[in-house]
Amino acid sequence: MPDTARPPSDKRFESPGDLAIFGAPPLFDTPRHVNRPQAPDRAAFEAFMAGIWERRWFTNDGPLVQALEARLAEWLDVPHCVLTCNATIALDLVMQALGVRGEVLIPSYTFISTAHLLTLRGMRPVFCEVGADMLLDPADVAQRITQETGAVVATHVWGSPCDVDGLQMVCDRAGVPLIFDAAHAFGGRYGGHRLGRFGAAEVFSLHATKAFHACEGGLITTTDAALALRLRLTRNFGFVASDQVACAGINAKMSELHAAMGLANLDAFEGTRAAARVIHAGYRDGLAGVAGIALKCPAQAEDNNHHYVVCEIDEGALGLSRDRLVEILTAENVYARRYFYPGGHRSPPHLARTEAEGLSLPVTDALCARVMLLPGGGAADLEDVTRTCALIRFIAAQAGAIGGRL
Repeated sequence: MPDTARPPSDKRFESPGDLAIFGAPPLFDTPRHVNRPQAPDRAAFEAFMAGIWERRWFTNDGPLVQALEARLAEWLDVPHCVLTCNATIALDLVMQALGVRGEVLIPSYTFISTAHLLTLRGMRPVFCEVGADMLLDPADVAQRITQETGAVVATHVWGSPCDVDGLQMVCDRAGVPLIFDAAHAFGGRYGGHRLGRFGAAEVFSLHATKAFHACEGGLITTTDAALALRLRLTRNFGFVASDQVACAGINAKMSELHAAMGLANLDAFEGTRAAARVIHAGYRDGLAGVAGIALKCPAQAEDNNHHYVVCEIDEGALGLSRDRLVEILTAENVYARRYFYPGGHRSPPHLARTEAEGLSLPVTDALCARVMLLPGGGAADLEDVTRTCALIRFIAAQAGAIGGRL
C-alpha cells in the first residue's frame, strides 16, 4: 500500500545542485525500499489469528499449516507441498533427503545463501556461468559436471524460469538430481505449467520481501511421494508418532502464525500480482528511451509475478556507472540495489578458492557490474514510480555534469 503518512514531495530537478548527493533535500522523506512487504487485509489475517488463539495450537503441524499446504498444492497443481520455517532450511532438507554429497553445481549469479549452506554442510559449491538472460547455462553445467557432482541447483531468477528441459537433460545424462531454487518465482510458468513440478524438487522462499509471503518461511514442492514423506519426517526430528523416531531430523516446522499470514496473502495474491504489473509498466513507460538503462521485461508466457524491477546499466551509454547511479538514487531515498553483487565466486569465504582455481565467469561479472533493482512490487506506489522515473531521466540528461562534480 502507498505511504500516505506525509504528502508527496514537490521537489523539482533543474540543475545537478538540486540532487541530494550534493546537499539538497532528498526527493523522498523516507526510504523507498526494493520489494516492500505486502500486507494482506488485516481483518482476514486477524480472523485466522483468532482461530489460533481459540485452539491454542501454535505449531507442530497445526490446521492452518495443513490448510496452507493443501491450498498451495491445488494452486500450484503439484501433488506435494511441504512448508518449513525458511527456504534455506528447506533446501538443506531436500539435499539431505536426496543424499547429496560432494560437489554441487550452482549459478554464481544467485543469492549467497546456497553456497554458504553447501560449505557449512561439508559440500563444495561449484560456481557456474549464466547466459545473457541471467539464468543458469545448461552448456556450462554440462562442462563442469564430474564424477564428484552430487546435484545441480538452478535458480529461477527474477521469477523467470530456467531452461528446465535443457538442464534436466544434462542432469539425466549425468545421473544427478536437479533441484530448483524458486525463491523468486511463485506464480511463474514454464511450458504452460506453474513452477513447482519440475526437477526432483523446487524450493520457494516465503520471506516477507517475496511476491507471496508468510512473513518468513519456505515451501518445498515435488511430484515424488517418497521424497515428500521423508521431508515431512525430517522437518520434525524424524518423528512418526509421539514417541517413535524413524530417522534423523531437525526442527524445521512452520508455525501457525506464519501460516495465517500465508493464507491471507494467498487469498490476495492475484491482486498483489496485478498491482505489481501496474508498477512494472509504470517503470517501463517512465524509462522508455533513456539511453543506457534497459528494463528487463518478462515474457508473457512466463506469467511472471512482476515483483522485481530489474535494470541493466550501460555505463558508456548513460555516462555514469551502475554504482554511481545507485549512490545518487540512495541519497534521494530511492534504495536501489546491486543484486547478487559481487557474485558468489567473488564473495568470502569462497573467493580464495575460486581465485586459486582461476575461475572465470565473464557473463556473471558483467551482470554484477550492470544490474540494478528499483523499488517495485505490489506494495509500491505508482506516484513514487513516476517521480523516480523523472529523477532517473534527469540524472541521465545531466550525467556529464553530475559525473564532473562527483
